[in-house]
Formats: sequence, structure tokens, C-alpha cells
Amino acid sequence: MALSNRPQISQVSPTAAIPGGEFIIRGKGLTGTERPQARFGDIAAPIVIGSESLLIVKVPEGAQRGDLSLGGTEDVAWRCDIGIQIADGVHPVANPVTDVFGNIYTTMSGSAGHKTPVSVYKIESDLRARPLVTDIMNATGLALDNSGLLYVSSRHDGIVYQVSPSGNAVTYVEGMGVATGIVFDREDNLYVGDRSGTIFKISRDRQIYVFATIERSIAAYHLAIGPDGYLYVTGPTTSSFDVVHRVDPDGHVYTFYRGLGRPQGMAFDVDGNLYVAGSLAGRRGVVRITPDANAELFLSGPSIVGLAFMAPKKMILATNNALYRVDVGVDGRPLP
Repeated sequence: MALSNRPQISQVSPTAAIPGGEFIIRGKGLTGTERPQARFGDIAAPIVIGSESLLIVKVPEGAQRGDLSLGGTEDVAWRCDIGIQIADGVHPVANPVTDVFGNIYTTMSGSAGHKTPVSVYKIESDLRARPLVTDIMNATGLALDNSGLLYVSSRHDGIVYQVSPSGNAVTYVEGMGVATGIVFDREDNLYVGDRSGTIFKISRDRQIYVFATIERSIAAYHLAIGPDGYLYVTGPTTSSFDVVHRVDPDGHVYTFYRGLGRPQGMAFDVDGNLYVAGSLAGRRGVVRITPDANAELFLSGPSIVGLAFMAPKKMILATNNALYRVDVGVDGRPLP
């Protein structure tokens, strides 16, 4: 290809993607004089839409290198961040969690009323998924308290279990309805989302309070504590214009952001930006919402149900059957 006909890229968005996600490329001469071609490393990438000034390129399965080229393989034009699969054969329905040692925890939730052989997996630095818990039906939400102990909710029996480092699960609190998302605040109060419409607050001495009531979810509540100490809640409904709720310490519910499709798991970065698994303007992935409620698609990918930050500057993404690790250049806010 002649130098004058080489494509010129001015912008690629979003910041990152996993296989199945899409990058939007803007520039000049993107199609050149021939049929447009795109590659990530040496793997060809399908072009969904192509014009002289805009391409939409889908990340193919197996892509790991983020060197995006258009035309010949020597024309490396842009560096993209692409997630690498680190586990499959799992079934998360909410956020994974990561501890201070770099271990990752995720669930094998299973269909309603079906007991899976493994409830929770622990993934250590060698990236091998090892069974940790085996006796929780429909393991759903995961959370760590201030001492690093793991807690697991069950949407089957409404129990939140406390899990020892060896994987022994005991009842921490019960009677939580259809228990889904869970999170601890700075004082080790536990919040539990009953998807039928209630957010419970459980003090460290296990006193139970109805903290807030929110519109019923068709799937689950997902919870996160913000740097402001407020509780943030998502819960997919039948609407395509769903809300991220913000609940003050007295249990008053406000709308923080409206306009997401099927919002699910959440996490905050150190600058107070909120990251939500969901779709924005029909584009699916992880949406970043600033403290003043401006939203943009941060990462593109299908079937993402949850996320968690991991040092250094990495994000762990949970789809409905796998986990991915992505270098995103962002530090997460420590939990809780």
C-alpha cells in the first residue's frame, strides 16, 4: 500500500474490550483503496461497519495482543487494551471479589434450585481455579469484610454465609428473602439486597434493619459503597432505561444516574468514578460514570455481569461463564 493511502487513525474508543466487544475507530482513509482489513496482532478481526472515516471492529476470540493494524500487518496503528481469559467453566451472577493477596473469588451459581458441585472458586496467582466452597445452593453475591473474611449470599435460601479461609461456610444471617448483592461499609455493617424490593442493613452484632426499599428487580440487586459513604444500587428491570440508585446513610433513595440497559455489578476507582456492567445507548460493556453523573462506555464486551479492580491497575471482569483480566490503567478504590 502506498504511504499516501495508509489509514490515519485519530481516535479509538472505548479504552478496552474483551472478545466479542467492539472498538470504534475514527480517522481518514480507513478503508484505503481496497476492502478494509483489521487485525489484532496476527489475528484477523471482523469489520462490522466500514467507511473512509469510521470503522467498527469486533474483537475476535483468541485475540490477546492489543496491536490494532489496518491494511497490512506492518501498519500497526494503535494500541488497545484487550482482556485475557483467566477462568472458564464458572457461573458468576454478580461481582467477583479480590483480596489484598491478589486472590480472586467467583461463583458457580447454577440455575435456580439446582445444586452445583462447587459453589465458590478461589483463583490464586497461578490462575488455577480451585474449589473453595461446595455446599451453598445458588451462591450469588460475594463480599469481604474489613478483616478479609469472605461472605456469600444465596438467592435460594435467603442466607448469607461466612466462609473461613479453608472454605467452611456457616450461617451469618438468614431471612434475607431472595438474597442477591451484598457489601460491607467502613464500620462492617453488611447490606443485603433482597430483589423483591428491600435492602437490609445488618450491624456487626447482627441486628437486622430494613434500610431502604427500591423497585423490584427481575434478576438481582448489585451493591457498592461509594467514597461518600452512600450505598449505590442497581437492579435490572424490564425497562431499557434503568437507574443507578444512591442511598444516603438514613436510607433515603435518590437517582444518581438514569439511562443504562440492564445495569449489574459495580466498582469505584480511587477518583470516585463508578464503573457499572451494563449498556449505554445500546452498546454493552462497562460504563464509567463520573461523580457528577457523566457517563461513557469504558470497556466493550458482551454478557458482563460484574467487575472488580485488582492491583496494579487491572480489572477483573465476570461474564456469565468466564473471568477476564484487563490492564486498564486505573487504580480501584480499596474495599470496603
